[in-house]
Amino acid sequence: MKITSDKIFNFSSGPSSLPKETMKQAQAEFMNWNNLGISIMEINHRNNLFLQVAEEAEQLLRDLLNIPDTYKVLFSQGGARTQFSAVPLNLLGKRKKKATYIDTGYWSRSALEEAKKYCEIDCFKARIKKDNKIAIIFADEWNIDQESAYVHFCPNETVDGIEINDLPLTDKPIIADMSSTILSRGIDISKYGIIYAGAQKNIGPSGICISIVRDDLLDSASSLLPSTLNYRILAENKSIFNTPPTFSWYLSGLVFKWLKKLGGLKVIEKYNRKKAAILYDCIDKSMLYKNTIHVSNRSLMNVPFQLVRPELNIRFLQQAKLAGLLELKGHRSVGGMRASIYNAMPIEGVQALIAFMEKFEQENY
Repeated sequence: MKITSDKIFNFSSGPSSLPKETMKQAQAEFMNWNNLGISIMEINHRNNLFLQVAEEAEQLLRDLLNIPDTYKVLFSQGGARTQFSAVPLNLLGKRKKKATYIDTGYWSRSALEEAKKYCEIDCFKARIKKDNKIAIIFADEWNIDQESAYVHFCPNETVDGIEINDLPLTDKPIIADMSSTILSRGIDISKYGIIYAGAQKNIGPSGICISIVRDDLLDSASSLLPSTLNYRILAENKSIFNTPPTFSWYLSGLVFKWLKKLGGLKVIEKYNRKKAAILYDCIDKSMLYKNTIHVSNRSLMNVPFQLVRPELNIRFLQQAKLAGLLELKGHRSVGGMRASIYNAMPIEGVQALIAFMEKFEQENY
């Protein structure tokens, strides 16, 4: 099938759209970065020129998120799934052998299953039905074992389109997998022990992971912890203990510049809320589409929806592709559709999707 639209909008859940401005800059510099006649990918990672790129990217991220000086910012390989192992191995090496994991969906359960290899798990199932929709128990009602070394949760479940907007009341370090929500809005970093995020949603291309680690959590590592996952070693080596994914680091820095130029996280949050609001409004008014998540836990970044006539799913996806609306198929465990509307998705893309959905409903319902 040939795409007939002259505009393409990519709703992939990850790797996802990148800002056009940053892509064009990367393209222009690809073979002649900094007028050196070679690519940024060919620069030695210990060259002062690359170190300047790395330092600038970290400072931009610190500025955007207002990261306190008492936290280290680590750029590493392996994506968020590697952090499913790195977190328990870094935090459960000395005394406590138990951790609390909040089960809210696919990714929180994935982290939980990986952590089981290294520690005893206290699992709190937080999903409930509210007004016949899927919702999450308020965080101040989560049951956190007093013997746990930390509490882990996923603030945004991309598969189900569930977002958690509050934090538990606890003296335990709060660990958050923010892969699909980081940089979409402002957060108070000081309330977390560790935040980690794979890059391929709102940060940059796949291949790099960012961890923001409070200083007092750098010295509890297991003796079995590989050096490449050790937060203390990464911090002491400024994330260059081994060869890092240099191109991903560079392009992430360009995205941070783009965000700062836009006006920072207050501006992008307002933009994201507007995009999500008009798309959810379209779904709520429809007789063909439905969203199963309670309004209090609807995600800003990932908007899943089902067709009340599932036999139309294939037709919907085929016609959407022809219209230039790509990667709308829902996760295999949920089905239906999912529109991921990360920072780089322009409101024009959401408006184009809404126009297509309304036309499709008129023709098929």
